[in-house]
Amino acid sequence: MEKAMTEQRQGTSVIARNASQNENVDYIDPIILSENSKTKVVLRGWYIHHSDYVEFKAKIQTYDKPQLGWLEVENKTINLSGKATARLAAELPKLLAVAKEDEAGEYLTIKLSDGTANLDQLDPEKVVAGLLGVLNQEAVAEHLSGKELGPELAKALRYSVRLTEMKTAMLELRGLLEDGVNEERHYQAWCEKYPWAFGNQFVINDSIRDIGIHDQVDILVPRIMAGFRDIVELKRPDMEILKYDRNHRDYFFSREASMAIGQCHRYLDKFSEAARHGLDDATHVVAYHPEATIVMGRMTGWADEQAKALHGLNSRLSGIRIITYDHLLAQGESLVNYLSQDSSVSEGLNECPF
Repeated sequence: MEKAMTEQRQGTSVIARNASQNENVDYIDPIILSENSKTKVVLRGWYIHHSDYVEFKAKIQTYDKPQLGWLEVENKTINLSGKATARLAAELPKLLAVAKEDEAGEYLTIKLSDGTANLDQLDPEKVVAGLLGVLNQEAVAEHLSGKELGPELAKALRYSVRLTEMKTAMLELRGLLEDGVNEERHYQAWCEKYPWAFGNQFVINDSIRDIGIHDQVDILVPRIMAGFRDIVELKRPDMEILKYDRNHRDYFFSREASMAIGQCHRYLDKFSEAARHGLDDATHVVAYHPEATIVMGRMTGWADEQAKALHGLNSRLSGIRIITYDHLLAQGESLVNYLSQDSSVSEGLNECPF
């Protein structure tokens, strides 16, 4: 205890992590946060070993010193979870930085020295995410096009912002799937917002859904080069795609998948007839040998034979394919990873409406 107090008073940054009798728990020497003749506030902490990470938990204790003698009596205790401790540690440096300012207002708490950000005690990934969030604001984005930054830097920043949005989109889709969300409307909204996940030939989508008097598709996506429309039909992630025939030892489409194929077959016929020269109310929406993509089911836990069977069954279809939500996730993440690793494509992407 005396050693910890001495090191603290001298301003050193030594932290003693001590082993306890419980091999899954280490602890720190108590750190005195404040002390006077009547009270003392102490920070205590523990490192909890989990299977795949170590969690730090903290506790703040206050002590009273009675007038008779120096016997310390514990007064109040505040226990902080690992998450709460981390949040407190993240917020305090920012609050202390703002305390150095004289006026009220909103502050971006990145310490600058000689024009360079000092990020020694900050998570670089979080700093970049926060900075890009600011740059993506409309007023800031408009300023990026000014002469102060120059066209090349402004273009690079816009590209970085867009790439961050794409990464966030894939995290959102992964979160929906991992949380077991099965309602079709959630995926409808996601696909409408991020049609590029179906491939970089699709970067926008139409608001039009009606292709006939009684027919409405989930999504119409135009190809960049030709401008002709394809159809995307969404089904639930918990729907089964394949069945296994034990007698013939082969896989075949389930009832739900077969119904979706029949539905898209009719949609393609109706769409081709109605929009050969453009829809009546939207002449720019043209169908020329349109194709349909059905998204349904998951391939979690599939054997290689099942993935191979789906590929084979798809190859026998004409103008229609079925992919799982895992395929859609992998496609989008693959595109994002490619753009993240190959900076040479950024110039071309800045010219496209991604």
